[in-house]
Amino acid sequence: MRIWFNKTFSTIQSVFRNLRQSVPAGEITLICTHTHAHATAFLAADESYLEPAELTEQEYLEWCVAFCRQHNIHLFWPGREAAFISKHHEFFHAVGVQVLSVADAGTLTLLHDKADFYTDLDAEVAQAMDFIAVNNRDAFDSAVASLSVKHQQLCVKPAVSVFGLGFRVLDTQRDSITQILKGVEYQVPLQELRSGMVNTPEFPTLLVMEHLGGPEWSVDCAARHGRLLCAVQRKKSQRVGGGQTIDNNAEIDGMVNRLTAHYRLNGLFNVQFKEGAHGVRLLEINPRPSGGFGMACLSGANLAHIALRSVKGEVFLPPTIRYGLRVNEINTPVVMQELL
Repeated sequence: MRIWFNKTFSTIQSVFRNLRQSVPAGEITLICTHTHAHATAFLAADESYLEPAELTEQEYLEWCVAFCRQHNIHLFWPGREAAFISKHHEFFHAVGVQVLSVADAGTLTLLHDKADFYTDLDAEVAQAMDFIAVNNRDAFDSAVASLSVKHQQLCVKPAVSVFGLGFRVLDTQRDSITQILKGVEYQVPLQELRSGMVNTPEFPTLLVMEHLGGPEWSVDCAARHGRLLCAVQRKKSQRVGGGQTIDNNAEIDGMVNRLTAHYRLNGLFNVQFKEGAHGVRLLEINPRPSGGFGMACLSGANLAHIALRSVKGEVFLPPTIRYGLRVNEINTPVVMQELL
């Protein structure tokens, strides 16, 4: 089977590695494309090709269909333009290609914007943290005043963001120079943030939220059209260098099952939770393999293989997960290119 992964995050290497470990040599060929000639994902692929960087959605769709024809692709696992591609599976089916989309286009668009996602979320499916979406300083001040009555500490994050970019805890005690000198990370002085808003009267949606100060879980999942096949919980240590533990929290397990069914999630995805003063809360659903995907698979569950077998319609027994296992990752240096 020839499987194509278009441009996505470098963490796809863990998916490649786990697919190779699970099937006989030569049974699958992993093809990777990217807009950068030195993408690290190329190092783990059997075949790698450049894809065009500047195309409209429609132009990129047409390029993808042509690529499938040219390279005899059997299964397309999209990253780039995933929501648009999920609207147009019929173009790929017409040339004999299966497409593994994590959800339909509406759901993928919803998950991309956390303000919309939290608003849509049914509390009976999962609990999100207390939040208010704002777009200007007056709304920000009102949100801070309202939420401060109920919560000891607040934080902010852009509604559209990946990898936690833009997340900051609101610091009401220290200024930025004190934070810098003391090496404080992921915090911003409340008054300095407000001052910055004077020059930016309107800004893209920012979430003002209760700060969840407890442990965090990252749950790597494999599913087939709303049926959860396997989920591995990684509980992150709150101590620097403490690694992560393969966990089995019943409350989180219930929320993951309900979220998978409610949004009809499919393939490989990741769900994140954090504990606050009022219990465990949902942070986000990432419609892609997580950065810690490789650690999750050390539990005994090869999630990539599970997802692939489900696509092929194969019946299999759920894996035995090694709960309590402490895991971590180490960096490995590689040569990208030798200059002659």
